[in-house]
Amino acid sequence: MAALRIKRVDWLVGITVLSSLMVVWLVLTGFDAVVQFLRQLGNIGKNGYTLTNAVVYVLVTTPRRLYEMFGNAALIGGLLSLGGLAATGELTALRATGMSKLRIATSAVGIVTLLMVGVVILGETAAPWGDQQAQAMQLRLRSGNMGMTANSGLWARDGDRIINAKGSILRRVAGHDAVQLIDVRVFTLTADGQLSRFDWAKTAEHDGKQWILDQVRSSTLDAQGVHTTTAASERWDSRLDPHVLQLSLVQPQYLPMRDLRSNMRYMESNGENPGVYAIAFWGRALYPLNVLVLVLCAMPFAFGALRSGGLGKRIFIGMLLAIGWYFLQKAMVSFGTVYGIPPLLANLLPAVVLAIAAWLYFRRNG
Repeated sequence: MAALRIKRVDWLVGITVLSSLMVVWLVLTGFDAVVQFLRQLGNIGKNGYTLTNAVVYVLVTTPRRLYEMFGNAALIGGLLSLGGLAATGELTALRATGMSKLRIATSAVGIVTLLMVGVVILGETAAPWGDQQAQAMQLRLRSGNMGMTANSGLWARDGDRIINAKGSILRRVAGHDAVQLIDVRVFTLTADGQLSRFDWAKTAEHDGKQWILDQVRSSTLDAQGVHTTTAASERWDSRLDPHVLQLSLVQPQYLPMRDLRSNMRYMESNGENPGVYAIAFWGRALYPLNVLVLVLCAMPFAFGALRSGGLGKRIFIGMLLAIGWYFLQKAMVSFGTVYGIPPLLANLLPAVVLAIAAWLYFRRNG
């Protein structure tokens, strides 16, 4: 227990890492936000899209950018801070007092762990909310007749019909992603705005040529009353553009875990492979572990090659590690998708490999 007691040197390492991490985090997030803002400027004037909309779009997606950039910021910030301590000889002094490399690395990872709690909360609350607002703005940009709200889903006008879908998911059909609308309501209005027909369907999906409604219940209103019919499926003559819907759909990796899990259960209950939702769910669930393992594995560079290097060298090494880690994860997930490896294992394996590498290093070098 004494070895786990927080000492003044732990605070020294932790505060040094914290200051570097926060600066790098803000720089990376700010740069990404500026790039996105410049992209949004090209949309001004389309379907009433204004400069204010562009600014709001960047602001509401900032929580997601903070969430995504945290891992890279923790990696580069950790290398900058400990590399700076190594360059000034403070790491050597800490080692001379009997503090092991693992203990120093643990102090650095400890402050990242504390920040990670807030980052995870951000990724499950403000970030998904912001992405829903951004999705609604982009949907209005691409089609003036469509809108999206967080509580009531998709709204669209199609001639004399008003369409509402409570939810939507991505499905893999014939080798490509397709949008499936869930809990669909179609209100058909007369010329004077009166309701003449109401259709409800469990799902609506575009097969590449036309829309197909599944498990349909139709009610027609006339002078004699309400007449209701049901059908297992029927063709739906709608001008809704499935490509626009697909582009405007919030990407699975941006959804909160509860929504990912809900979509997974829905697809599993219908005998379908949850696919991208399962991959995104386990990627989100293991995100804290991946970041902490990556930061821990970067620490040995601060004790070795970075001792004689400058700021540029530390940033370069950090970027190489971040890029290498990104491609390793993507390769493992793609490999798992092709060969049927469970998404949990495919997402976990890179972290396990790095954790073993870090354990071997600290066991050999103290």
